[in-house]
Amino acid sequence: MGWDFSERAYRGQRWAARTALASAGLAVLVPLAYGGVGGVLLLVAGAAGLGLSAVAVWWTLTLRGPLRWAAAVVALAVPAAVVALFAATLFWALLASVALWTLAVWSGRYALRGTGSTRVRVMRERKAPPPQRPVLIMNPRSGGGKVVSFALKEKAERLGAHVVLLDPDQHQDVTALARKAVAEGADLLGVAGGDGTQALVAAIAAAYDLPFLVISAGTRNHFAMDLGLDRDDPSSCLDALTDGVELRVDLGYAGDRPFVNNASFGAYAAIVQSPSYRDDKIGTSLELLPDLLSRQQGPRLTARAAGTTLDAPHAVLVSNNPYRTDDPFGFGRRDRLDAAVLGVLAIRVDSAADAAALILDPAPRGLTILTAPHVVIEADRAEIEAGIDGEALVLPAPVHCRIIPGALRVRVPRKRPGVPQRGPRLDWRRLRKLAATVGRTAVHRRGPFV
Repeated sequence: MGWDFSERAYRGQRWAARTALASAGLAVLVPLAYGGVGGVLLLVAGAAGLGLSAVAVWWTLTLRGPLRWAAAVVALAVPAAVVALFAATLFWALLASVALWTLAVWSGRYALRGTGSTRVRVMRERKAPPPQRPVLIMNPRSGGGKVVSFALKEKAERLGAHVVLLDPDQHQDVTALARKAVAEGADLLGVAGGDGTQALVAAIAAAYDLPFLVISAGTRNHFAMDLGLDRDDPSSCLDALTDGVELRVDLGYAGDRPFVNNASFGAYAAIVQSPSYRDDKIGTSLELLPDLLSRQQGPRLTARAAGTTLDAPHAVLVSNNPYRTDDPFGFGRRDRLDAAVLGVLAIRVDSAADAAALILDPAPRGLTILTAPHVVIEADRAEIEAGIDGEALVLPAPVHCRIIPGALRVRVPRKRPGVPQRGPRLDWRRLRKLAATVGRTAVHRRGPFV
């Protein structure tokens, strides 16, 4: 009976692969057949429009005055014109093509599910007794006042935690507060605040091998998201105090500064240094980007990682474990926080042609994505501007970025939303093999990872 069920499942996967290939082919052929030579020309016009839009965006970011506004108009008008042209000439064929492509993607992912094409190891949970003397540091201003609106202080105290409420009117050293809590006998440290504050306290928890509690009371809560916590209700994170498990995750460092998410160098890091950035992000960026992208301001960087030297990138992002870059529905997420490697994403765009290549070239020369346990950022000056988990800093050059595997014991609620798993990557070669097979030879057995 088990064999029959398995055989039916493999048969379903084979037919799903055939459906995916047929649908993908029809998605291309339908508009071409409907429009004839005009359909081919429209596809060429669409690609040219994408390239022109990228060039116009580059000019918008690098020019000033009337030319900038003219480029901005082009950047908006060209995509709108291309969409209108397609809608007017290939309306029904275009709708059919989109529907067929959607079917192709769904069928392809269904066919590849369970064939070993996606191997994501789930972070291991460990049972741990509840803390007896938890200390939580809370920033009442973080996330627009979530500490107050969700009554986090009162709920935490009812669960037996000691809460240190930061004073919004004066700067306080959260690292010193965390060290003091440890000295007074805390057996768990937690933070309700932004990721930058989370990282500072996390480093103290890691240094003393204490559990660390993340409360998603920041603005974006990227660390909480990749831990699978509920970002809509930060009070649910407090369930970990009474019904929790532990995850061993990695901790990144840029020099001696810890980060739970990422460290950014280059154009963005220089922009966030501006005092006006917090109140006027778009205006400040448009004011500074022309000089930064043309290299009239800012350091000239060199990044070295995994035997690769990146010369003069405009921006380098070093992350605590790599981000998804091949999944549009999960872009900006990390599948794991315990892979013991840094993610590196670097961009160099020196001209309008390079900007167009980022859109049209499947493997653009100006984009580098890799992983490494160590990354060195060098500069042509003594100091480098950096954005560490959203905090603007200036670090002495060179900056040595490293990752400490399993440094942090994160205590999370046993019941939590979890991290959405990515679907299988569409591997057309594997789909062709799966569609052509008669038996089960093209399908790999399911491995121990999901």
